[in-house]
Amino acid sequence: MDVFDRLKAARTEDWADYVDHPFVRALGDGTLPEAAFRAYLVQDYLFLIQFARAYALAAYKSRTLADIRAAQDGLAAILSETELHVRLCARWGLTRAQMDAAHEHQATVAYTRFVLDCGAAGDLLDLHVALAPCVVGYAEIGRALAAKIPGGLDTHPYRDWIGEYAGDGYQQVAQAARRHLDHLAARAMTESRFADLASLFGAASRLEADFWQMGLDLAAKD
Repeated sequence: MDVFDRLKAARTEDWADYVDHPFVRALGDGTLPEAAFRAYLVQDYLFLIQFARAYALAAYKSRTLADIRAAQDGLAAILSETELHVRLCARWGLTRAQMDAAHEHQATVAYTRFVLDCGAAGDLLDLHVALAPCVVGYAEIGRALAAKIPGGLDTHPYRDWIGEYAGDGYQQVAQAARRHLDHLAARAMTESRFADLASLFGAASRLEADFWQMGLDLAAKD
């Protein structure tokens, strides 16, 4: 069991609330209202901008070239994700400039600033534990949803999103993040510290669940 699986096992309820949220289930079966998906995409675009800053912070906090390269790889993956969001939002006539000008929802601010604060106040391990529910969780969600869709993704309304996170490229990003988390833990984690890291992981997972709920709530207001 790697560190990521240990963290999940320590916070099973928080993790389940995140990966099995009603938003995720509706996304998988294709019943998610388009308005909820659109609201989520715009906010997630803003979210990723802040996560790019978190990876820049990871590079700053790094003490080895290997850690800096891991931060560089994470930043590159984040920037690639933003292009997916821009491409999908263009279908509704939303431009990049309009997305950049969108107001950050409270759920977006809460999660991204939590991660940045973990990195600023803690060490590199704290930061990557806070990042892990998003980075690795999306890979697990994408893979799980793709496996449940009969006949493949060709006609699924959210095939681009699911295909992105279920695809080999993003799966490799998640695996690299897990390996890097193990390397950091081998250098800096003690058993007495694990409880604090698990608490941090659980908080990040709950904030992820709140982010899904934000998409549903914004759609309900339309």
